[in-house]
Amino acid sequence: MPIEVAIHGAGGRMGQRLIALGTAAPNIKIVAAIESAMNPKARTDAGVLAGVGEIGVPLSPEWPDRAGAVIDFSLPAATDNLVANCLEHKTPLVFATTGLSDKQEELIRTASEQIPIVKAASMSMAVNLTMKLTEIASRALKDHPSGADVEIIERHHRFKEDAPSGTALAFGKIVADAMGQSQSQHGRSGKTGARPHDEIGYHAIRTGDNPGEHTIIFGLLGETIELRVAATNRDCYAHGAFAAAEWLQGKPPGLYNMQDVLGLNSL
Repeated sequence: MPIEVAIHGAGGRMGQRLIALGTAAPNIKIVAAIESAMNPKARTDAGVLAGVGEIGVPLSPEWPDRAGAVIDFSLPAATDNLVANCLEHKTPLVFATTGLSDKQEELIRTASEQIPIVKAASMSMAVNLTMKLTEIASRALKDHPSGADVEIIERHHRFKEDAPSGTALAFGKIVADAMGQSQSQHGRSGKTGARPHDEIGYHAIRTGDNPGEHTIIFGLLGETIELRVAATNRDCYAHGAFAAAEWLQGKPPGLYNMQDVLGLNSL
């Protein structure tokens, strides 16, 4: 029996890809393509917009009476309304929007007491596996005799509105939790002096249509470790989101992540 899925932010680049892939997946049924009424494409058939032909589901601000899950790739400004509707309809939520305020982060945590939510900075399975490898490396290098300098480089398309990416910050939190860094440096310019050991450096690159690339560098004296993960298109995020929607079925209220979905938290 296919899972009935509503796509929130269906008119965006990721939303359209979710519509296209979900329409072709035998285990997924797209039942709603939620988008602002102000969107110039509102009322357009979501399948036509996504390039797969009519599917009988228009872009609309209206919420379905029921759905097995809502998948969200939108903007922070839409978060409050999204959460309110998920709570009203008791719908499980796969949440992939980044750049939230502290108040919105708390909103998600509070909502998870009533509905199951998978929240992740990245829905990519490869990214989440790399996060586990980053955690392992960070723990191993915490007390390295020469110390380890950590720099995180991320690349995304020219249209991305936040920097560093939520995924880069998530990598940084993993490192800091394991190694204890308390400072962060976003880029460097001028006469900065010697690099403090107690910081994580972030570098954000915006170029072309790059769908996402992250490199975590552990710089030691005499050797270097680099963990790199790169997407070649957005399909990896969509596949991960659908996997999360499937995993949420029957789960109790709670705040989950992709490590839970992939079974990596037990490693």
